[in-house]
Amino acid sequence: MENTSSYKVSVNDLQFNIDKESLHQADILQIAPDHFHIIHNHKTYTAQVRQLSRSAKQLEVEMDGEIFTIDIKDALDIKLDQMGFKTVSARLIKEIKAPMPGLVLEVVVKPGQEVAEGEKLLILSAMKMENSILIHTPATIKKVCVKPGEAVEKGQVLIELE
Repeated sequence: MENTSSYKVSVNDLQFNIDKESLHQADILQIAPDHFHIIHNHKTYTAQVRQLSRSAKQLEVEMDGEIFTIDIKDALDIKLDQMGFKTVSARLIKEIKAPMPGLVLEVVVKPGQEVAEGEKLLILSAMKMENSILIHTPATIKKVCVKPGEAVEKGQVLIELE
């Protein structure tokens, strides 16, 4: 896997290698921002990207009613795995803390809810500005520790994650 133009791809439980040349030769046409038309072995397919995490290099695709989880690793990711390191995005975050003192205006999530990378968790008012607090990795909400109207201090736990 020394070739930087190769990728190790895992689709559900299957693993295979793919190179850039194969990708360029694939018959894939983007028909909408999240929809693709694919021709493979004289069969046509329509695929919809349901979730995308660029930092985790993972996506969830629905094709013909089936859902596929796809993980993509380049040469650097593979080398880091071999050395026992995980990428920064793979770190497990257990708490969301207040980045500054402020007033909770709105809580958008509830316990048990699954959230995707970039999703808004709550709105915090600080210094006459509304700040959306976002999640930086997919997670499940374990506990919401604050409620609207509550004043919080910098570093206070706002939300616990599973």
